[in-house]
Amino acid sequence: MSDANTPAVCVNQVSKIYRSARGEVRALTDVSLKIRQGEFVGLLGPNGAGKTTLIQILSGLVRPSSGDVAILGFDVSRESVMARRCLGVVPQELVFDPFFTVRETLQIQSGFFGIARNDDWIDELLHNLGLADKADANMRALSGGMKRRVLVAQALVHRPPVIVLDEPTAGVDVELRQSLWAFVRRLNREGHTVMLTTHYLEEAESLCERVILLKSGSILADQRTDELLRHSEDSLETVFLRMLRESSPPQSA
Repeated sequence: MSDANTPAVCVNQVSKIYRSARGEVRALTDVSLKIRQGEFVGLLGPNGAGKTTLIQILSGLVRPSSGDVAILGFDVSRESVMARRCLGVVPQELVFDPFFTVRETLQIQSGFFGIARNDDWIDELLHNLGLADKADANMRALSGGMKRRVLVAQALVHRPPVIVLDEPTAGVDVELRQSLWAFVRRLNREGHTVMLTTHYLEEAESLCERVILLKSGSILADQRTDELLRHSEDSLETVFLRMLRESSPPQSA
């Protein structure tokens, strides 16, 4: 069991290079960061910045070309089972099994982590994510927004201490955003660490105490949100757009 000083997430000099017949694509370059237990951190950046690749490395779906990653002290490569138990990931893609109901989906997910008699927590997840009246509905009958709610519930069903939300509100209605953020804020107050990627920078500004900005696979900024905005009357979006613009090389004539 890790102590309170163990980082929730530790990324050490991680690089990722994808190789193909067409050559190499460098997705991440020497990325290092630490997230303390109980933090609410935004991982931000334009498309292609490397955010999803980093999340896939954290979840063990992709191996880094170099460097190492740990979740609550458990090395993702060498101690993958323990690292995975500590982590709940809400992916961007709507991936689901069409043959089960919502409740069955969550019960099966509980079983993957060896958790029996999890119905009370499943009921709480269904209630807080507005899924209670869909508990017995088949997954293929749900709307896209409802399916995304189930993905959130799946990520939380084993009560992971570290939660990663990869664009969780992309294309969903305002009601889900409000209920989801109220629930995630509650989990964060209770001690869960949260990492959020989002293109809605107003969400990051209101939710995240710290923001990390990626560009072209490298960290461009890593600061507390209030410090980043302290000397500016601009929004977080405007500040980041300026930083991205200023970090770009000048265009040749």
